[in-house]
Amino acid sequence: MKVLGICGSPHEHGNTAYALRHALSNLGEEGVETTYASLAGLSIHPCEGCFRCRYGTCVHQDDAGPILDQMRACDGLILASPVYMGMVSGQMKVLMDRSVLFRTGGDFALSGKLGAGIACGGFRNGGQELTLQNMQTFFLQQDMHALSDGPRYSHSGAAVVGQASEDVVGLQTVTNLARRLARALRERQGG
Repeated sequence: MKVLGICGSPHEHGNTAYALRHALSNLGEEGVETTYASLAGLSIHPCEGCFRCRYGTCVHQDDAGPILDQMRACDGLILASPVYMGMVSGQMKVLMDRSVLFRTGGDFALSGKLGAGIACGGFRNGGQELTLQNMQTFFLQQDMHALSDGPRYSHSGAAVVGQASEDVVGLQTVTNLARRLARALRERQGG
């Protein structure tokens, strides 16, 4: 069982990174192998809509390649993004757009994988739900199974506000999300 966590924040050690590492730590305690990837400081070109990827490769040979390879190899994917203008960060959106290559040619390389989202905003009700819905839409368009953090809070994923390390409720949603993801992965393996 392998889970890839992608941090879409331009801040390598910010709140989103903290929340994602918290989730991956919880998954590790559940016996899940995890990998952390940060988009901070990477050079990832926007998708140009040329669909050259139908023929096997993207026109851009940049920092997206290794992350896309990790996405293809994982069993579960956590996307974590700060809330920017009520949506995912630009860095995360560009990576989402570039992942169109998983769909072109009809093979849907991410089909059936599990997806979960973490959104970090400056205020409670600060756009986290819409940001999580951006991620849920991405998962569904990749034919993935989207998970929420479930009861007791049951957002579309984990929602963190302000200083992540001090948001007890937000970190509980992160823990809930990680545990639900671990349980779903175990169920797929038959135990």
